[in-house]
Amino acid sequence: MKLASLKQGRDGRLVVVSRDLTRQADAAAVAPTLIAALDNWAAAEPRLQEIADSLEAGRIAHTPFDPKKCASPLPRSFGWADGSAYVNHVALVRKSRGAEVPPTFWTDPLMYRGASDEFIGPCDPIKAADTAWGIDLEAEVAVVVTDVPMGATPAQTGSAIKLFMILNDISLRNLIPAELAKGFGFLQSKGQTAFSPVAVTPDELGSAFDGKKVHLPLLSAINGKPFGRPNAGVDMTFDFPTLIAHAVKTRPLKGGCIIGSGTVSNRDADGGPGKPVPDGGLGYSCIAEIRTVETILHGAPKTPFLNFGDRVRVEMNDAQGRSIFGAIDHEVVKA
Repeated sequence: MKLASLKQGRDGRLVVVSRDLTRQADAAAVAPTLIAALDNWAAAEPRLQEIADSLEAGRIAHTPFDPKKCASPLPRSFGWADGSAYVNHVALVRKSRGAEVPPTFWTDPLMYRGASDEFIGPCDPIKAADTAWGIDLEAEVAVVVTDVPMGATPAQTGSAIKLFMILNDISLRNLIPAELAKGFGFLQSKGQTAFSPVAVTPDELGSAFDGKKVHLPLLSAINGKPFGRPNAGVDMTFDFPTLIAHAVKTRPLKGGCIIGSGTVSNRDADGGPGKPVPDGGLGYSCIAEIRTVETILHGAPKTPFLNFGDRVRVEMNDAQGRSIFGAIDHEVVKA
């Protein structure tokens, strides 16, 4: 089942979307918004699935689906926490600064609490006041959960995963060092996050989801040129049940909370830093990573961060090459 929120009010209007992402059916008879559906998911899910089945069979009224009319599947959320599950990414960034990765990074996830009061739509522009901020993409995978009690273990949290999305966790790289130097984390250095046009139930991923990880390439492009295609199931040090368990160590999560994977990052086949796509590699999910590789190999970065007018696209296809979530496709503009 695939769900989207059309732009309407603060929380959107819930629609069910066909598997081929061409048609939509109104879901108001079940729930006006996705957050309302998640508040009573046990009752809402089977009724939404009935709409999805009828839509696939052509037995229900429908209209064309247009991602440009979509808000985020959850236009706002009660919680958004982003992990850094791919320690390869963290290691590269630290190596470029001459710093080693502490041993605990391999056993205890990194995670920050992001701004969730308003996400931008999948085709909305990335707004920034100054390119000197170092505008960057971060292509990731995320899960949406129902209620998770405090102290739940990884063995218990997997069943709380109800939906998947992909996202662009927009970062302002040149604002990060000063914030981290204060010892308190991200705020100004994170732009508004963009999620995919649709959220999908785990069954839509088929065998690509093994209950813990999504084993598919995450595709990103800048100005139409392939930039990254790392596999989200490879080099993921902390799987989704582990990330959720980390988030609930000291407090519960409520239905509609979103947990992100962090920037998807793969090592090269020889165990070294990944190579750019034009060089036959899997590329990267953020510009900061290619800049760290350039620094390690050549002593200085050469790839610029995003400029006004640049376009970013993030997508994930199934084994047959069909888009699962639709594409995040947006332009960088001056605020």
